[in-house]
Amino acid sequence: VLPHRSKEYEAIYHRAAKKCEDLFYTKYRVFIGTHSGSGMQETGIRNLVQKDVLCCINGAFSKRWHEVAVANGKQADKLEAEWGKAIEPDQLREALNKKHYEAVTIVHNETSTGCESPVKDLCAVVQEVSPDTLVMVDAVSSLAGTKVEMDAWGIDFLLTSSQKCLALPPGISLAGTNDRALEKAKTVENRGWYFDLILMEDYRIKNTTAMTSAVNMVYGLDFQLDRIFEEGLENRFARHAAMSKRVYDWSLEHGMEPFADPRYLSKTVATVKNTIGMDISKLNAFLLERGMRIANGYGSLKNQTFRIATMGETQMEDVEELLAYIEEFMK
Repeated sequence: VLPHRSKEYEAIYHRAAKKCEDLFYTKYRVFIGTHSGSGMQETGIRNLVQKDVLCCINGAFSKRWHEVAVANGKQADKLEAEWGKAIEPDQLREALNKKHYEAVTIVHNETSTGCESPVKDLCAVVQEVSPDTLVMVDAVSSLAGTKVEMDAWGIDFLLTSSQKCLALPPGISLAGTNDRALEKAKTVENRGWYFDLILMEDYRIKNTTAMTSAVNMVYGLDFQLDRIFEEGLENRFARHAAMSKRVYDWSLEHGMEPFADPRYLSKTVATVKNTIGMDISKLNAFLLERGMRIANGYGSLKNQTFRIATMGETQMEDVEELLAYIEEFMK
């Protein structure tokens, strides 16, 4: 393991961070954190909100961001949609016309429901109604699997994690942060220390981190980003979309249907209504004997839905093999 203060490691860290800028479609910096995406949710809340934040909630992980805000003493209002539905632009417009917020939090891809929110359109509403309001987006289960254009859409703080579409072990998170967000952070009191963006920026400029970096994970990130760009981002996005469509089409062929609004289906995790009453626990036991597993429904959706990841390094032949095994189990 390289020492995290060594010149050799600093070169790797800098190289990986620069590659991340292309992945985020940004000209701004991307911070590499030694924690999960939930840590970056807290980073955004602690740094970019002094008091008032509007949390768009349509599933478990957007709900978590609201819980993080409340736990950090913020005045966090909810803008809610039914699970499986997306927050619509007109809903957000109405909320922003009623009250001024320092920031809005949005989860781009709800892993719990398989719903992909129209973030580009929601950002446009913020720019129209309340242009000084910051936009924070959680793209943990979508970035690198579908196109999320940080700068073009007007996202101020965009976060993701290593273990989803990047196809790395869990342990690090990434956060694209623009200059406007950093200037806001300078005005916010009690940002803490570990999650302080200004401290992170001071060290980032020197190609290092304030605290011990996850050295091996960053080495893996640097390597994996080369593989991702070798495939080509557009090719990668198309592969993810094709795999998810295959699962959705298959579910319809077998008397089931997607859980999410058909207009906003996730391209990286297909969540299917278990209308035929399969025993998901028994199905997974069957699949594990064949080297595979799927996810049961999340929380209150357990057994009512099941989730198939169509992300990372999974290929169409893997999806076909999985679906064939599920059909074998159903028979």
